[in-house]
Amino acid sequence: MVEDATLVNTGSPRPQPNPGLPTAKLVSRRDISENLIVIRLEPQDGLFTFKPSQYCTLGLDGIERAYSIASAPHEPELEIFVELVPEGELTPRIFRMQVGDLMSIRARAKGIFTMNQKVHNHFMVATVTGVAPYISIVRDYLHNGSEGHKFYVLLGASYVDELTYDTELAALESKFPDTVVFVPAVSRPNEERNSQWQGAKGRVNTITEEYMSKFDLTKDDTMVYACGHPGMIEDVKARFVTAGWKFKEERFWKE
Repeated sequence: MVEDATLVNTGSPRPQPNPGLPTAKLVSRRDISENLIVIRLEPQDGLFTFKPSQYCTLGLDGIERAYSIASAPHEPELEIFVELVPEGELTPRIFRMQVGDLMSIRARAKGIFTMNQKVHNHFMVATVTGVAPYISIVRDYLHNGSEGHKFYVLLGASYVDELTYDTELAALESKFPDTVVFVPAVSRPNEERNSQWQGAKGRVNTITEEYMSKFDLTKDDTMVYACGHPGMIEDVKARFVTAGWKFKEERFWKE
């Protein structure tokens, strides 16, 4: 969903953190497209602890929503990948924030969409912002110098510029080929915006079985993860759960 940037910066009052809660300061923002940004937040009341792939609860002007954390626990700032929902309550406020502004953050991270340590192969399917928890897991794993696990990240988007973490994931695949495999896909390959695209084509859920077969993974030692659009998750679930694969999901609902 593409939103005219003029609708975001309407001259509305600067959003304020919810009272009575810890706060985090916006220290940077990277505008990916008109409706996607990556922000970094600095918790103001001490260290914010979390497990890789958990989410934090952020708030402005009396509104709260949960956001998966893309950064790993060792990083001093929280990295959040945000998609604008023009008719939503919180994301338009986040898009109006300026560096130095504060937002509230609940003291505890939550979420059970975490890495399954009992298997060695992790087949991770995501759409756009749904890649955030996988980034957290992979960064943490490599930072700790762990061994014995392999991550297959399939990331889908309508347009190439929405893939966002593709450069990082491609670099990690090049540097750690025995640990990271990255497959980006665009679902609208014939549109001008994707005119230079040479990678996988189609909705990411429709190519999962092809790549699962290509990687030659086994059901007893593989976990399938799906995160992002509910429709994608339902399709991946239907393809793999009924066939006996281990499966975990994390849905990103629109506001």
